[in-house]
Amino acid sequence: MNRREFLGAAAGFAAGGPSAPAQVRKPNIVLILADDLGYGDLGCYGQRRIRTPHIDRLAAEGVRFTQAYAGSTVCAPSRCCLETGYHTGHARTRGNHSPDLELRPQDVTVAELLKNEGYRTGLAGKWSLGGMGTTGYPLRKGYDRFFGYFSQLHAHNYYPEHLLDNEREFLLRGNFGAKKADYAPDLFLERALEFLDAKDDRPFFLYFSSTIPHANNEMGRDTGDGMETPDYGPYAAEKWPRPEKGFAAMVSRLDDAVGRILGKLKQTGQDSNTFILFSSDNGPHREGGHDPDFFASRGPFRGIKRDLYEGGIRVPGIARWPARIAPGRVSEYPWAFWDFLPTCAEIAGAAAPKGLDGLSLVPALTSGSVPKREYFYWEFHERGYHQAVRIGDWKGVRFGRNRPVELYNLAESPGETDNVASRHPEVVRKLEEILASARVDSPIWPIRETPPASA
Repeated sequence: MNRREFLGAAAGFAAGGPSAPAQVRKPNIVLILADDLGYGDLGCYGQRRIRTPHIDRLAAEGVRFTQAYAGSTVCAPSRCCLETGYHTGHARTRGNHSPDLELRPQDVTVAELLKNEGYRTGLAGKWSLGGMGTTGYPLRKGYDRFFGYFSQLHAHNYYPEHLLDNEREFLLRGNFGAKKADYAPDLFLERALEFLDAKDDRPFFLYFSSTIPHANNEMGRDTGDGMETPDYGPYAAEKWPRPEKGFAAMVSRLDDAVGRILGKLKQTGQDSNTFILFSSDNGPHREGGHDPDFFASRGPFRGIKRDLYEGGIRVPGIARWPARIAPGRVSEYPWAFWDFLPTCAEIAGAAAPKGLDGLSLVPALTSGSVPKREYFYWEFHERGYHQAVRIGDWKGVRFGRNRPVELYNLAESPGETDNVASRHPEVVRKLEEILASARVDSPIWPIRETPPASA
């Protein structure tokens, strides 16, 4: 099925068949984003101890990608790539630690594009790209509804005393006085379900941005256990360290949320014509007392959050759309977060902004001819300046502009254990050219060289 046939069939399905009126409802889009969930944390990606039946069903009823990449290896830049269609060589946000994380008026988001196409738009959970009063606040970047945290740091707390409801403070009195009655991820789910339940004939875009299983870093430093959860659920009797029981319970709680979203779509009759994408903003963390090796969260890969090795950026990627995506597929096609905006644009029948780094995934979703690209590129500004590039099966990683490039063949060494740079100088030179040309300088993200390992 080519792109024209794909979009025509989608419109025909939404309208009830070829005899339907020309004016048809466009497909709905739901983005479900986990926070610091590793490639290996789900049953459909090999997890054996944490139960994720609803997400596994999502994969069984759609396509599971084995080479999906986050925009970055930490929260804010990864979400910036997701929203704007640029990789971190061109994106506004390239690290977590800067006073200038917010998006600008000229940074077009997925929500802005879809709102202009007649979609109603809602965000429940973590945003990270601009607080209230800035140009990057969700209500100024295309979202009709926002219910979430004040800031990225605020999002560490699972039992906050207040959240934001559009531009109004929403008090959680059940958490006053250090009490823990109102669990923020549960409240985000309630708002997401309300959004899906609205009586509105417009197509919708829902961004359900859970903070699970991110750690409460501050509590982790204070108590050694930052995996905040109301209970340990099915893992209460396990003889595991408390942070690991909490981590598993959080992941299963997220899985339950996915199940409830799927149930609501079916209840409202929107299931078949809703495109769902599930992913995580980066690889697994070692925070709040959690050990990413306990559940083999990184899968077969090297590295975790804050690394540009595969474990830090290769993430779960699952797409489901019963009307258009054949069930039970596993795809090795590589894609990254900056492909999300062009994909949404094509699904909605809109024109994406010119000059983006991303490509539409519509062909890959429908088993047709897949788009070709020259390379993938990442840079990360924290504790120095890190870069990574992938071209075909070749992956280069560099820790500082003047440091040597490590070279790996991902087909032969997916765990990036065999550095073959000395054997392939011509490949290294090609990657060095891309590392130099794939980025533009940014005054708020200056290059700070990474200290030598011995420093």
